[in-house]
Amino acid sequence: MEVRAEADTFTARMKKRLHRARITLRKSGVDYFRGDGSDWVALAGLLLTVPVITTCTIINNEWFSPSALVLPIVAGGLLLRPASLLGLYAASAVALIVESVRLGPYTEGAARVTPGTVLVVAACGFFGLLIAQFRSRVGVPWRGGGTMLFDLRERIRVQSKLPKLPRGWHREMALRPAGGQSFSGDFVVAARTNGGRTLEAVLTDVSGKGMDAGSRALLLSGAFGGLLGSLPPHAFLPAANGYLLRQDWDEGFATSIHLVLDLETGDYELFSAGHPPGLQLSAGSGRWEEKTGQGPLLGVYDGAQFDPVKGVLRPGDVLMLFTDGLVETSDRDIAEGMDRLTGEADRYVAGGFHGAAWHLIEAVAKDVNDDRALLLICREA
Repeated sequence: MEVRAEADTFTARMKKRLHRARITLRKSGVDYFRGDGSDWVALAGLLLTVPVITTCTIINNEWFSPSALVLPIVAGGLLLRPASLLGLYAASAVALIVESVRLGPYTEGAARVTPGTVLVVAACGFFGLLIAQFRSRVGVPWRGGGTMLFDLRERIRVQSKLPKLPRGWHREMALRPAGGQSFSGDFVVAARTNGGRTLEAVLTDVSGKGMDAGSRALLLSGAFGGLLGSLPPHAFLPAANGYLLRQDWDEGFATSIHLVLDLETGDYELFSAGHPPGLQLSAGSGRWEEKTGQGPLLGVYDGAQFDPVKGVLRPGDVLMLFTDGLVETSDRDIAEGMDRLTGEADRYVAGGFHGAAWHLIEAVAKDVNDDRALLLICREA
């Protein structure tokens, strides 16, 4: 009875109410920033700023210009739905009328509501409405759009992570999108198959660059990641080629190189689909050798055949796979680019190529306006 009496006290009831209010407010905030909740909170806040700005303008129009009404209008274009935005525009129009009446005709002095002020506010409102309509059609609010793009970028990065290799092997990959963007048409998918004995890695260059190719690269990286390890190595590129053909993209071709490496013996096969050749450094001779498989571009025609080139990585050997953005530019052919790449790579032989991938891209193709990717596989001596 005493416990029940304590629970029924005024203080206990207030704590429960405050707790429920806090939970409701937090849930509303989470839903709002996810884009699932109502925009009434943002609308109410912006509607309150309109009379505040109007009052400040009437009191001191030298410090508070009538054109300051564009601030809630711009914010509304980012925060509100089109229907709510029209209500904000109506309030702003009333505020301009009130300011015009209280400040007097614009011909009597400066800092009044001029035709230019009305045009600026109306133009901001028009573009804000276009932005809101676009968001409404896409179905992604601005507060969720940035999160979605960030998530897409992180998914590409996660899918491009290389699996850990057993002792005696070193691998690393560096990727640099064109123009310093976050999205690239180059990607890597890799997995250890055959009970972990085999490393399969696929380096792909989607047609286009940067943001233009980023969405297609995300789609292909997911598809290629599902195919890798699910099919025999010789069937991977034919299946990838068929997948691209089914997409029926206007610019739907891609180049790809598929490495199948036995981590116990060092034997490997290299399948190529119109991709630049791989480069292998032989520790015994100190020379770089091109490794080129035979096969057409992905997504060009059905029934394509891909013939591999075979090789072996002995202790101290290095294999480099890269995209054409690293070695080919408008004023430099691919042969010259590969010579420059191998010349820079020779500097890292003594250090075992640890941390070399990023530095090689910086040294060979730092300012190239194309996506660049480099994959290094080293068998340590």
